[in-house]
Amino acid sequence: MSRVRVGVQLIVFGERPGTDLTGVLTEVKSAGYDGFEGGVVESSEAQRRLSSDLQSIGLGYVGAHAGIHQLSDTAAVSTFAQHINQLQGRFLMASGRYDSLAGYREGAELLTRAAEECASAGVTVCYHNHFWEFEAIDGEVPIHLLMEMTDPALVKLCPDIYWVHVGGEAPADFLTRYRDRCPCLHFKDGLAGDQMRDFRELGDGVVDVKAALDAALACDPDWIVVEQDSTTREPAESIRMSRDYLRTLGL
Repeated sequence: MSRVRVGVQLIVFGERPGTDLTGVLTEVKSAGYDGFEGGVVESSEAQRRLSSDLQSIGLGYVGAHAGIHQLSDTAAVSTFAQHINQLQGRFLMASGRYDSLAGYREGAELLTRAAEECASAGVTVCYHNHFWEFEAIDGEVPIHLLMEMTDPALVKLCPDIYWVHVGGEAPADFLTRYRDRCPCLHFKDGLAGDQMRDFRELGDGVVDVKAALDAALACDPDWIVVEQDSTTREPAESIRMSRDYLRTLGL
């Protein structure tokens, strides 16, 4: 098993990465992370600045996140893949929401075409779930439909363990089911139920993080990424708490 690197999604920092990316990444490094995941890098100048920060601070780049609708633009997908590759990242995460099975079938086609385009740049497309893909439509569960309609060797998953839990499945079971399709995972916690938007540091919510971690490690992933959509604490404190909790679990 290769060494799993631990990253963090910059969403917890709100708008700050747009004005103080160097300061944010310095705090990420100080909290004990190996790298980070952010939004799509769309300009050459932003890419140059980010590349410089990664080298000087000593962080790796997981990849970027895009909306699934953006995958319909072939030229944009090619640009995303090239930028991710040049930053030595590997993953383009995509997520979206449809209100019909036909929509999800269209989404599967977009994922497949994007994955084919990205493969030439050494970038892997991963579908990132939320909770709504677990809500059955006409007797079908969309997340499983997406997986059935895409090639396991081409389209991967970036499971979000919190949203799997909110969606009604046990994260550990879900990861075991798709263990060959999970090279990158999002570890998130929160209160779920009526308070599902109350996100918490890992270990302070309802998710069985230990069981999920055991299942995640069996997937032999490249990255486990801490993601906390929002916090009432200072972001640097929140990401440090989550990193420290993972250490108590042996990661």
